[in-house]
Amino acid sequence: MPKSFGMPLLLIALGSVWFLKSTALLPNTATLLALLLAGCGLLLLVLEGVNKSSIVSSPLLMYTGAAIWVYDHYGVRFSHVFSLGMVLAGLLMLLAHNRRIPERQAPRGGRKGPPAEH
Repeated sequence: MPKSFGMPLLLIALGSVWFLKSTALLPNTATLLALLLAGCGLLLLVLEGVNKSSIVSSPLLMYTGAAIWVYDHYGVRFSHVFSLGMVLAGLLMLLAHNRRIPERQAPRGGRKGPPAEH
């Protein structure tokens, strides 16, 4: 089982968009990609709960989806969208250092490591 759901969900989202676009089943790639990324961010937050990993990756996935949609529909400059994303990433990383936010739980039923030496 992977350590994080983030990369598999991102691969599924990007692969789905690529497949639909290459088979001419997708009229507007940017809108679908934006929805998939935002949905993956929300799904990740629901599956993992709030922890030090998801408090950064989930909102960034949602922001990336929103940024793609705004860039495509309103023509906002890439430098504006990217710089705002950098600020958001920094703030979320600082928030993840808060002691009240729990560490990520180990997967249930996963392989246990070797016993600790005393």
